[in-house]
Amino acid sequence: MPLDGITGSVDTATAAAAVAANPTSSRSQTMDSEVFMKLLVTQLRNQDPSSPMDTNQMISQQTQLAMMEQITNQTTTANEDFSLQMRMAAANLVGKQVSYTDAASGAAVTGTATAVSYAKSVPTVTVNGKEVDLDVISGITTASGS
Repeated sequence: MPLDGITGSVDTATAAAAVAANPTSSRSQTMDSEVFMKLLVTQLRNQDPSSPMDTNQMISQQTQLAMMEQITNQTTTANEDFSLQMRMAAANLVGKQVSYTDAASGAAVTGTATAVSYAKSVPTVTVNGKEVDLDVISGITTASGS
């Protein structure tokens, strides 16, 4: 016996229509409010009419989703801030003497930073014609004559 119509309400039907109208093909595979609404509508459709869902539980689930979204937003913002800080730090090295340990030879190398590239996830600084990851640079001094 189908339960559709028994548990449906205007709000549930409206929510189901809104969820169905939004395609998720370009969305990431994370739990978002759209997925939550789909789960909630499915839960309401398939619940036992003699034992409906506890509204406190539903509110608790919505609160957890909101908290998760805020944490995700904060993480994204922190990652963007860190990326910007790395870019600024790399740009500030241009024209300065930097030192690093060459991974191949293990020798300490010192030279003037002449360029910066943001093509990789970690910016690279060109030192003596060689691209060096920003996180490998171990020392900075002002180039003589500056």
